[in-house]
Amino acid sequence: MSFWIIAAAGAALVTVLLARALTRGASAPAETGAAHDVQVYRDQLAEVERDVARGVLPEADAIRVRTEISRRILAADAAGQNTPAASGTPSPIVIAVIALVLLGGSLGLYWQLGAPGYGDLALQDRIARAEDMRRNRPDQATAEAELPAADLPPELSPEYEALLTRLRETVAARPDDVQGHVLLAQNEARVGNYAAAAAAQGKVVRLKGAEASIDDVSGYAELLVMAAGGYVSPEAEAVLRAVLTRDVENGTARYYWGLMLVQTGRPDLAFRMWDGLLRRGPEDAPWIAPILAQITPIATMAGVDYTVPEIGSGALRGPS
Repeated sequence: MSFWIIAAAGAALVTVLLARALTRGASAPAETGAAHDVQVYRDQLAEVERDVARGVLPEADAIRVRTEISRRILAADAAGQNTPAASGTPSPIVIAVIALVLLGGSLGLYWQLGAPGYGDLALQDRIARAEDMRRNRPDQATAEAELPAADLPPELSPEYEALLTRLRETVAARPDDVQGHVLLAQNEARVGNYAAAAAAQGKVVRLKGAEASIDDVSGYAELLVMAAGGYVSPEAEAVLRAVLTRDVENGTARYYWGLMLVQTGRPDLAFRMWDGLLRRGPEDAPWIAPILAQITPIATMAGVDYTVPEIGSGALRGPS
């Protein structure tokens, strides 16, 4: 509320100052060029009289100079008589229109460029709040528990359901079977059971250890995000960090890292990351479609006037 009071008072003060300037300028007598010339010629006449008194100018020459100056005075005075009179004080309607334009224009401009109702936070405070949000966000288990009840899984054929049940039982009986966990993760994800798929993929990564590929680890991070309903938990962030440590350009990890930045109050950093992925391409990369669906509002949140670049072109198009 204090911002609006200060802004309104500032706009009102500017309006009053402009109105006073208009009324003073209109009411003050304007000295025309002709009046100034008349005063100069009179000063010249006075100078002639002083020269005659000092004896430096003969009387005969003085008469001729007086005549010429008098002629010029008469001409300047006539020109002054033909000068239009200065206009009067501006009407109250003109002043009211100026005030309306100033106040209404200021309000409209702020409505377009500002953020009505948003708290006054310095950049340092916003960054600190984002860091606090990131440190204190819910963990993976909490996020999964808070999800609404999932829709019924797709209707499975009796044969496929029997195979899936047998696979679950086999993996439970053979917890160190890497290939079994790989198959289980794939099939649980296929039926939409992402929490079980993430657990199975996590087991794959742990069993493989240093032999786990980047695809294994990034797939685990993606399943964690999907199990949390699109939320990037601290556990998913740790897995993404492991991927980016090995391959800083990994598209899947960079997409989900950007999503985490959006969710923790840093759309500016997320925008840079996603815009880079769009420019790099390729057009059929799995992260292109979700970025295109989200990047425009993210750019607005980041304060960027954005045009979506040509995908994969690398051309310097986009932010102005």
